[in-house]
Amino acid sequence: MPIKIECFKAYDIRGQIPNELNTDIAYRVGNAAVEFLDAKHIVIGRDIRLTSPEFADAVAAGVCDAGADVLDIGLGGTEMVYFATGALEADGGIMVTASHNPADYNGLKVVREEARPISGDTGLEDIRRLAERDERRRAQAKGERKPVDIADRYVSRLLSFVDRDRLERIRIVTNAGNGGAGLTLDRLEPHLPFEFVKMYHEADGHFPNGVPNPMLEENRQPTIDAIAEAGADFGIAWDGDFDRCFFFDGNGRFIEGYYIVGLLAQSQLDADKGEGNAPEERPAIVYDPRLTWSTIEIVREHGGRPVQSKSGHSFMKETMRKENGLYGGEMSAHHYFRDFFYADSGMIPWLLVAELVCRTGTPLAELVDDRMAKFPASGEINRKVADGPAAIRAIRDRYAPDANRIDETDGVSIEFDDWRFNLRSSNTEPVIRLNVESRGDKALMRDKTREILALLDDMG
Repeated sequence: MPIKIECFKAYDIRGQIPNELNTDIAYRVGNAAVEFLDAKHIVIGRDIRLTSPEFADAVAAGVCDAGADVLDIGLGGTEMVYFATGALEADGGIMVTASHNPADYNGLKVVREEARPISGDTGLEDIRRLAERDERRRAQAKGERKPVDIADRYVSRLLSFVDRDRLERIRIVTNAGNGGAGLTLDRLEPHLPFEFVKMYHEADGHFPNGVPNPMLEENRQPTIDAIAEAGADFGIAWDGDFDRCFFFDGNGRFIEGYYIVGLLAQSQLDADKGEGNAPEERPAIVYDPRLTWSTIEIVREHGGRPVQSKSGHSFMKETMRKENGLYGGEMSAHHYFRDFFYADSGMIPWLLVAELVCRTGTPLAELVDDRMAKFPASGEINRKVADGPAAIRAIRDRYAPDANRIDETDGVSIEFDDWRFNLRSSNTEPVIRLNVESRGDKALMRDKTREILALLDDMG
């Protein structure tokens, strides 16, 4: 019978088990994906959550019943489904994961050929409508579920991003959060000279040390303590499906993703031969509107062409493909690479940062200190307001008369001579998000942050 499915989000399918998401819905999504994609081969992977095997089984059954073959890559991370979908020339891919959500959640991330994203406005709603209907697609000839080992090809692609001859023995704390990152780290380790200090390394869907979400400040202290104890050069922590990684310098300081975007842009531009001398021929680096000044300056200094995109992985990937972007980065710790099917990876960024530390002989802290001083930023601050769009309009009207520039690519960005801010609605939560930065004046940045937050609180 027809059902109403409520767990479709802006970019993926995610919900609490079993009320919002269950194996029947997972079957329906797999079945519908075949019809929507007109697929003959679909990659399926899963994360380490305790319910992920049964959800992967349900998705696979839906795919096979619809007449398509499943290329089952087994346990891993979201980026492995991206890579496998592109490398195996499949018609689509489905990753069973709820990333950093609580343990009683699960979800599905769906991509089409070449790991192209499917979001709410590019097909996810069509898949929902197909999944909700009473009729299921049952082909005369069922598809087969075939195990496929892509580990060696995947690791080889990751390593292709660095020059291993320039790597040295440095000590790195790695916090896998009992998610899937440890499995890939173990595959990479024999090929690298690094000394890893591994914590919460074993994949464990019970999450004995809490759900892996390094975005939460309270989850960072164990990594900070381990860096101090080990005397490490820097530290890394991942979320559950390791499509994002987060950095700590050798002093245990958490590095905002904004400054990592600049480092990775520099790394990729320095390694690239370039496309030409004319501005329009320079390699494109894609960035989101939330915090921009540091990234734009670095990209131009290193011979690149800065290109702005709306925030969110589907928009970033669309812009990456349109501009043939060499690299794209969001301050939310999503990093996209042209030579990784324009997809995001949580493994390539730390490899590039490690190479940069080795190549320059400069600690991570020093690599970001000058950027943090030159462009101090508030970090992203969330506020719940009664009416998000109305709040954004009111703030725009308050600051627009004196602005040098107003940009509405994503929410509203307003720039002045020595400071700027972006205010936007979340794509995934009922909040608005504020980011403020200045040109070298931390006190000004803090004052303006407090000023805007006070206005928002008055609207609450």
